[in-house]
Formats: sequence, structure tokens, C-alpha cells
Amino acid sequence: MKEYGLFDLIGPQMIGPSSSHTAGAARIGYVASRMAGGCVKKAVVTLYGSFAETGKGHGTDKAVVAGLLGFAPDDDRLRIAPQLAKEWGRDIRVEFSDEEMKHPNTAGIVFENEDGRTIHMTGASIGGGNIEIQSINGMDVSFGCDYPTLLIFHQDRPGVISSVTGVLAEHEINIAFMKVFRNSRWQNACMVIETDGEVEDCLVEQIRSENQDIVEVCKL
Repeated sequence: MKEYGLFDLIGPQMIGPSSSHTAGAARIGYVASRMAGGCVKKAVVTLYGSFAETGKGHGTDKAVVAGLLGFAPDDDRLRIAPQLAKEWGRDIRVEFSDEEMKHPNTAGIVFENEDGRTIHMTGASIGGGNIEIQSINGMDVSFGCDYPTLLIFHQDRPGVISSVTGVLAEHEINIAFMKVFRNSRWQNACMVIETDGEVEDCLVEQIRSENQDIVEVCKL
């Protein structure tokens, strides 16, 4: 079977009737899967707004489960993703909420990886299969994974950003976009770097070990 990455063009080739409700939902789930290191052991997904109102008819609930299992939006297994999750021992539950959110196609996901680490993430499907990740563990963020993306959790300290960009420059990896988010000064922060080319796994490890204030590095 052909392998698809998060950054493949999402167009007519997808399973389901809607790019917003199906492809976008699958991409949100896939980002969570990558943040969990490729294995989500347990998750509670809450669908809001239009996702909640018409999600079952569009297969939104199945799509987000498929993404959590690491499937692309055009994977034939999307329709049976909930069944596969049970067979593979993944405890994934989808709930529907009438709470109003700032975007109508919003999914909140609380998920756990193999090491038992729990992550809270909120994402929205903004049209045409495109997404915006809006919060991670209570921190407001904004990125869409339109390019190969590094997500770097770190302490807000001088020198952290330069240590990361220095590694990328050393290996001639060009930064397309970069944002840094934080809750407050000197506390937890999140760096989002979108690059023009893929970042090898060995460089992810180098970035992680480059500075003691870097807590975690995820390649999305």
C-alpha cells in the first residue's frame, strides 16, 4: 500500500463526502497521533458545532478516529476505523457537544501515548481539508501543518531559539515560517517551525539534546 504523509495534497482523493468534515477531521486526528509518537493508546474526542450536528452523516467521527490511528484522509480503512481501534486495543471514544466554539468545525482531543503521557489538543477544520491547531495543554497556538512542521516544547529562556535554528542552519534546512507561543514570561513555551524540507529523525534528536531547556520535540 502506498504511504501518504501529512503534507500530501488533500483534494478529490479522500474517503467521505466532505473535505471539511472528513479530510479535515482526519488531519486533526493525525496531528494528535504524531504528537503521541505514532501510537495513541487512549483518547476522548469531543466534536463541537457543525462537527457535532452533522458529523455522523459526514463520517467525522470515523475520520478523526482514523487520523488517531495514523491513517491518511484517503485511506480505505477510514470507514472501519472505530472497529480497527477496538481490534488493536485502542480505547478511543467520540462524544458530541452543543457548546459553542470560536469555529464551528472544532474537535477537542484528550489523548494518551504509550508512556502514559496525557495531552490536550484543540483543532479546527477551516475548509478544503485545511486545519488549524488552536491549543495544546491549555496554551493558545495557531498552526496548520501546511509544511513539514517541528513542534518544540521548551522553557522560555534565552538561547533556546538560537540553539534550534542553529541546528537547522548547520544542516541547510530553510525555515519557511516560525512562531513561538507562551503562557507567561519565563514559563512553558511552544515553538512551531515549518520548513521547506523534511527534517531527519537524527536531527530531531540533536535538537532535543542541544539545550537543557528543551522538553520535547515532535515532528508532525
